[in-house]
Amino acid sequence: MSMKPILLCLAAAGAFLSANAHAQDAAAAKALASKNACLACHAVDKKMVGPSYKDVAAKHKGQAGALEAVAARIKSGGSGLYGPVPMPPQPNLKDDELKLLAGWILAGAPDQ
Repeated sequence: MSMKPILLCLAAAGAFLSANAHAQDAAAAKALASKNACLACHAVDKKMVGPSYKDVAAKHKGQAGALEAVAARIKSGGSGLYGPVPMPPQPNLKDDELKLLAGWILAGAPDQ
């Protein structure tokens, strides 16, 4: 039996599982953003009170340490980076939750 079909099946299964995990992460991040009132001030693709998530992703694209910087900004809050309106801090979020949100935002806040 040739290894090629087996390797193709394994690659397809890995891609399927990866896509499914990504969709679950996106859903979990969106639920976390909703639960913590992030969506009251931010939208995916338009400025509201705060910048859109796509604008945040564009601003940090290709920057080393962007995930950590955005996670820290979510935790500490602040103002001045996108305008004068302050973003309230989220000090009660755990590090893994902060990284989940930051990664989702930096990906452009996908639904899946």
